[in-house]
Amino acid sequence: MISLEAKHLEEIRAHGERDYPYECCGLLIGEIGEDGRKRVVETLPLSNAREEEAKRNRFLIRPEELLRGERHARARGLEIVGVYHSHPDHPAVPSQYDLEHAWPVYSYIIVSVKKGRADELRSWQMRDDRSQFDEEEIAKGV
Repeated sequence: MISLEAKHLEEIRAHGERDYPYECCGLLIGEIGEDGRKRVVETLPLSNAREEEAKRNRFLIRPEELLRGERHARARGLEIVGVYHSHPDHPAVPSQYDLEHAWPVYSYIIVSVKKGRADELRSWQMRDDRSQFDEEEIAKGV
């Protein structure tokens, strides 16, 4: 389970709309409890480093931006608990590409942006054996 405040969900949706028709991406900063539940404290928008046309259906986070995010989280006594990105004009379901580039433990929030407007938002976590994603419950307003 991952918990986010309403403002975090709105930030993710707004980022997806701003970057449409390209994929947006960002980090989820927070903490992971002993029970494995994640709590988001902050969203950290990043730029999609893909070439122009590839941005329509792929995102890439530069290593230096990931490092900046890790340092930012650590300075606040937090950690990266996941990544968010958008799927322009596609469902909020992970692609095979998403699975091939995912990391265990992280949550992957995907927002579907249809014709420039944010639509469904879902969270996913990769299985330990890397075989597939399982949908993760989102606790809102916690």
